[in-house]
Amino acid sequence: MKLIVIDIQKGITDERLYNFSGFIKNVTNIIDAARKNNVEVIYVQHDDGPGTGFSIGDKDFEIADQVAPRENEKIFIKTVNSCFGNAELADYLSDSGVKDLMIVGLQTNFCIDASVKSAFERGYRVIIPEGTNSTFDNDYMDGETTYKYYNQMMWPERFASCIPVDEAIKLIGELV
Repeated sequence: MKLIVIDIQKGITDERLYNFSGFIKNVTNIIDAARKNNVEVIYVQHDDGPGTGFSIGDKDFEIADQVAPRENEKIFIKTVNSCFGNAELADYLSDSGVKDLMIVGLQTNFCIDASVKSAFERGYRVIIPEGTNSTFDNDYMDGETTYKYYNQMMWPERFASCIPVDEAIKLIGELV
């Protein structure tokens, strides 16, 4: 198993997110469990391009302090929603022979959804711990409704196993 931490970057990691405090707590618990059990933690950052304020060298582009990677953890940069848009990451995962991907991060309805479906299409077993992805209110749904739509309706029994955090932590310990 590998843990993929997607787009938890300073410019979008704040109180505007649905269940912000719970999201940070759940993600840090999952990261801690992965590290404790020698499950590789891989970070992905979204780059909107030069001049956007959300690109390499910009403060908002940096990974949020609450989930900062350790020195030896890999970081990949993407310019499209799915983390598999980064060919180096896609190849790295494929070459590793891993079958299980646990995915956490931002935003539920953009990069997480695209990454979940791309991983599924590539034959990975995708695991989404409850409360480890989040998003903002939008013109059509508030953040809570958006979160529930994907985590309770769209992904389960189609693209991913959406399980409680405590089960995900237990699973991390069993798969190593």
